[in-house]
Amino acid sequence: MPEEKPVIMINFKTYNESYGFRAHDIAEAAETVAEESGIEIVICPGFMDIHPMSNHYRLPVFAQHIDGISPGAHTGHILAEAVRAAGATGTLINHSERRLTLADISAAVDAAKRANLKTVVCTNNTATSGAAAALSPDYVAIEPPELIGSGISVATADPEIIENSVNAVKSVNKDVKVLAGAGISSGSCVKRAVELGSDGVLLASGVVKAEDPATVLRDLVSKI
Repeated sequence: MPEEKPVIMINFKTYNESYGFRAHDIAEAAETVAEESGIEIVICPGFMDIHPMSNHYRLPVFAQHIDGISPGAHTGHILAEAVRAAGATGTLINHSERRLTLADISAAVDAAKRANLKTVVCTNNTATSGAAAALSPDYVAIEPPELIGSGISVATADPEIIENSVNAVKSVNKDVKVLAGAGISSGSCVKRAVELGSDGVLLASGVVKAEDPATVLRDLVSKI
């Protein structure tokens, strides 16, 4: 079991339920549950909502992606420094829905570090988890793509990938933390993921598409 309390990261993605005033409903629920439970809850809204989220709530706000660029002529790219200026304190990198090459992942991690952003490198298997750890991100998030959004929890459907990824990451860099993702939807899922060695979970639709996000979040933190 980790010494620190596990972290819950919520990826808002680009669902109809996750931008504008709807994003505020989710963030308000997350802040309430974080204060009630003492569990750190991180929100990853869309780019347009980073600034309002960081100004209205005391939660850590992460971007969903950055590009591995420096300030300059890069029309249409996401600059780490601009994300930081908007209020984000971290970023996801290489999510399954925004896949990058290894070179791009490395460049994005470097850009994030330059901008003082925490980094969560998403991976899809044990081998890539170990490779990602070599880049020294703050977190590696293991998410089997076939289980993302499925409602089938990785903690029960493929517990070995969590355990093996934790071992692979720690064998490369013991300071890198590991998150488990894909299909996480209940307190039992979170508890099992932590028992398998993860430092928390990364999830999306289970909270974002819920009619009552606060109720889902209270369940998620109920067993940790």
